[in-house]
Amino acid sequence: MRTVRGPDGRTYLLVKRSSDSSRVRDPKTGEERYLPNDELEDVGGESPLETAARAVPEPVRRILVATPTERGLGLLVDMVDRGPLPVVDIMGAYDLCESDLHGLLTEFKIAGLIEETTIYGERGYEATTVAKEGIERLRETQSET
Repeated sequence: MRTVRGPDGRTYLLVKRSSDSSRVRDPKTGEERYLPNDELEDVGGESPLETAARAVPEPVRRILVATPTERGLGLLVDMVDRGPLPVVDIMGAYDLCESDLHGLLTEFKIAGLIEETTIYGERGYEATTVAKEGIERLRETQSET
């Protein structure tokens, strides 16, 4: 599988190539169709798996990549729900050892899901707009089932 660009400028996954045309898949919809080979441009340096992953909305992707466990996801959900929290409250509120908590918070910061803030004169963290939107989308998915 390779990443290609079609005549419409959209990115596709090349599923199968024949002599005149290729079967391509739209990563956003999963729909497949045939396009002439001479209208396809190879997108070098772009992993087809990364292309496929972009079918998931960016805020949700960030959460999926940054949360290695259900406990990590639960921490992020709680931080979204509770709003800005001082570090002291975060350390006392969860059944995580300090190093596990620090690791999760670091991953969340790197992913742009939380940011440092000051609460009542103390250092703390709050969920970013990306985290809030991602959790909202995940909850919408849950309510649809």
